[in-house]
Amino acid sequence: MATSKIDPEYRSVEFPSEDGLTITADFYASPLNRGLILLCHRSHCNRAEYRQTAPRLAKFGFSCLAIDQRSGMKVFGETNETAKRAKEKGLATGYLNAKIDIEAAIKYCFDLNGKKPIFLVGSSYSAALALICSVANQMVGAVIAFSPGEFLKGLSVQEEIRELRKPVFVTSSKSEIDDASKVVRLIEKAYLTQHLPTIDGFHGSKMLWKTVPGSEEYWKGFEKFLDKLADQIKIV
Repeated sequence: MATSKIDPEYRSVEFPSEDGLTITADFYASPLNRGLILLCHRSHCNRAEYRQTAPRLAKFGFSCLAIDQRSGMKVFGETNETAKRAKEKGLATGYLNAKIDIEAAIKYCFDLNGKKPIFLVGSSYSAALALICSVANQMVGAVIAFSPGEFLKGLSVQEEIRELRKPVFVTSSKSEIDDASKVVRLIEKAYLTQHLPTIDGFHGSKMLWKTVPGSEEYWKGFEKFLDKLADQIKIV
């Protein structure tokens, strides 16, 4: 449910994960209603990873929900409230433990989006989880993976997503191109859009920050992908 207004650009919301743990998130509303994007952060981070990114996406026409997963921490001047609660309850906070938070957030966003499929964005470890969560979940219309890798102990992301049959956008820093390519190499090419940067870039979705040299190159590919699919996703 909605809580207090934090900033004119977003408001805080809370909803339960699949095990009852409360998830904190920031909701950025767009009046243009081109779709809804769920934003998941990288390791050792929180929802503030998207404080620069989400307002731009909202202006581009997409409402966004940036969540705190239980695997993360205080950074960017913001506390990861979900991780804090998980630790207080003695819950495990590894990368795979955050999967149920993303799954609960998908359902929350799907309902918020009028029961229409959403765009799912992952960053680093959550990019791997986003790809996996999208395989059989019809509430996800397309998935965007920033710097995906084999970050999940005891699990092959490459094998888990070989049956992924929906639009996928993947990109990374220049030094991570080989790793990202290996993760998605079994996905049918008809579903895959891979942006290969010509600049060094950065790990995870921080590559979109205006303070990162070359960030506009990433934005160009990302927005082109969203623009192409927006109308299709809305009517699925």
